Amino acid sequence: MAALWIAHVTVTDNEAYGKYAELAGPAIAKHGGEFIARAARYVQLEGKERPRNVVARFPSVEAAVECYNSPEYQTALNHARDASERELVVVEIAD
Repeated sequence: MAALWIAHVTVTDNEAYGKYAELAGPAIAKHGGEFIARAARYVQLEGKERPRNVVARFPSVEAAVECYNSPEYQTALNHARDASERELVVVEIAD
């Protein structure tokens, strides 16, 4: 079943995070991920507000987790670790 990769992010270093975004996009695409929403308009109804929200669709939970653990994505993530506060979850899409 398909899955959604959902990230809620507060960027604290735009330059470093820009490098993350530059590298993360191709890594996500390589693993079958397709962006549905990225830094678009949103309404925070509950919880901690994060001004950057990203949703990507993957063929499966496993494909999303493989992407996260891939060398390409981990290289990208090295740029985001000290440049942002973030939460990331992968959720299987219900039929």
